[in-house]
Amino acid sequence: MSTTQEVLDHHLGCFGAGDLDGIMEDYADDCVLFTPNGPLNDLDAIRELFVGMIAEFGQPGTEFEMKLVSVVGEYAYILWSAETASNIYEIGTDTFIIRDDKIVGQSLAAKVTAKN
Repeated sequence: MSTTQEVLDHHLGCFGAGDLDGIMEDYADDCVLFTPNGPLNDLDAIRELFVGMIAEFGQPGTEFEMKLVSVVGEYAYILWSAETASNIYEIGTDTFIIRDDKIVGQSLAAKVTAKN
């Protein structure tokens, strides 16, 4: 059984590498991902979200800074900022609940300003 930190590290590593299949391996079938646009509660919707995020964050010149990583038991929290060709992410935050080697719950929020 993996630790919360190990699952988080895998998830973040796959996101940084643009590995969509690796990202999706981390989610439980019944995971719920809360976003500012409402909850995503099926893997197809979560996959679609990450297709767009990988496309944007994979653009040349993207800068990403991890400001804080906290892990307590089955909970993980990250605080970050980024700048892509399209947007400035002044602050972003994700909270994860990880059980039995899978993300079962996540929230995602960011203050985003479009460049154009």
